[in-house]
Amino acid sequence: MILFSDCKINIGLDITARRPDGYHDISTVMVHIPWHDIIELLPAKGNAPSLTVVGRNVDCPPEKNLVMKAFRVMEREYGIPPVDIVLEKIIPDGAGLGGGSADAATTLKGLNEMFGLNVESRRLAELASEIGADCPFFIYDTPMYCTGIGTVMQPVDVDLAGRLLLVAKPEGVSVSTREAYSRVVPQIPDVALPELIDLPVEMWQGRVKNDFESSVFAVAPQVRELKEMMLAEGAEYASMSGSGASVYGIFNDDKLADNARSRCGSLISMMCRM
Repeated sequence: MILFSDCKINIGLDITARRPDGYHDISTVMVHIPWHDIIELLPAKGNAPSLTVVGRNVDCPPEKNLVMKAFRVMEREYGIPPVDIVLEKIIPDGAGLGGGSADAATTLKGLNEMFGLNVESRRLAELASEIGADCPFFIYDTPMYCTGIGTVMQPVDVDLAGRLLLVAKPEGVSVSTREAYSRVVPQIPDVALPELIDLPVEMWQGRVKNDFESSVFAVAPQVRELKEMMLAEGAEYASMSGSGASVYGIFNDDKLADNARSRCGSLISMMCRM
């Protein structure tokens, strides 16, 4: 079984409170984008599961990889037999795109189908929340308004149809989510994010914000420069995704988007029509 694991962008990200358990409450809209890793699930050749990672280097032992954690959750809950997993990494790490979380959620869904378990999406999302805060979002195929630690979700309308999305990550820059959170002062926004998302896209800039940007820009100015470049090249809206270090721009003009893509040069980048 071959699966394609899409990543996401965050449209707005408000960090509203620091919780007693060490996590943070957030408010964000997550949207799937068609930049994906590839996962192959095969019946195991031996008596134990295996994970082989190809493509981009992942500095993580197999048992700590979120994909293997997803297998272990399904093994515990449903007694599934071992599988051999091949993960081709295309989505860059440390980018705020949720690639690892997407891989885990896609593995849960794939194992559910592979073994005919008929587990409902709501239950898969509960299991995904054990793996990571972003994981439950990837069980579903629709934009979500996410609150709490990111696991309280409700569908939201985000109309980007026909626009071009450019995503790029500065070379050699990776942001630790833990460190990014440590430098942010939580605050309640004046206007709730769902109300801002209802505005036309061309009105988002300066209103729909990512609370991680100021602290990340201070230690990684390349990320700030990338955002400024996209805006200078005509993006209707540009923002860092998640805790960084990737930046995306939303364009309503193909030529402007192409110009911005060319300015990315050798950076890791992807452009698609939404």
